[in-house]
Amino acid sequence: MDIRDLLIDGTQQMNEWLDGAIKDLPDDQVNWLPPGKTVNIGFNAWHILRTQDNITNFVLQDRKPPVWVSDGYADRMGLPKVDQGTGMSLEDARAMKFNLADLREYGAKVSASTLEFLKNVPLDTLNEIQMVRPLGEMPRWKVLRQVVMTHGFMHLGEINGTKGQLGIGFFI
Repeated sequence: MDIRDLLIDGTQQMNEWLDGAIKDLPDDQVNWLPPGKTVNIGFNAWHILRTQDNITNFVLQDRKPPVWVSDGYADRMGLPKVDQGTGMSLEDARAMKFNLADLREYGAKVSASTLEFLKNVPLDTLNEIQMVRPLGEMPRWKVLRQVVMTHGFMHLGEINGTKGQLGIGFFI
């Protein structure tokens, strides 16, 4: 076993849990805004996927276009081409609306792209140091573990919390 196996397992689990958490929701629940300073389920799911897509493709593969751009999801979904949610104003984030079918299709493509990268990336490449703003420099394997997986699981918790507010059981 090497670090790729752990990254594959964790990323696959996160993507499966994310899809399982949202797959049966109607769009009105995906877009329901809880009270307070938070966002809807769709935004959290989109943010998890966009972050994974940007990190895996654009950052770690030398500016390879993310699936979001190469497959036209930004235009198709009528959402920002470059933004992924980080640094976005709460007002702008709360205004975003999502179509679950498009979001899940995008998620499947991002998952496949990430797994293909992880299965083929040389171990030496994963040990190279990568700058990630605003976090600083770290080995590429840690970028995947911290920014994609840990961060993604945190937002998955928000999705489950919102589902609880809607009276829907958690997915796990």
